[in-house]
Amino acid sequence: MVDLVSLIIILAVLVILWILVSIPVYIAAKAVTGGKASLGQAMLATLLGPIVFALVRYIAVLFLGFLGVGPATLLALALAFIAWLWVYKSVFHTGWLQAFGIALLAIVVFFVLSLIIGILVPIAIMIIF
Repeated sequence: MVDLVSLIIILAVLVILWILVSIPVYIAAKAVTGGKASLGQAMLATLLGPIVFALVRYIAVLFLGFLGVGPATLLALALAFIAWLWVYKSVFHTGWLQAFGIALLAIVVFFVLSLIIGILVPIAIMIIF
């Protein structure tokens, strides 16, 4: 059974991970909206985006199953991505094109930050040990 300390540690780690995952979206949204985005908005978008994506994808596959597995899955993914863009559009008060820009730029920022961290962490470990 999980004790209270373990539960608190797990929740703290999840919140830290949530903040870290929100940073690329925050940077992208700041760039696209001209500085009007906040970290809170980015965190809301990273919380709601995957939930909406999963729900829309599941419902779309359920209703489009008559098309066959391949076409239904592809169409469901497209609809789910559009739903995720709608979350960005709503949370950051942008248009569809800006929401798409936030999504693309967030991927690029995430990739660049991952490369930087992937290079710096081993160097830091070698210096420490």
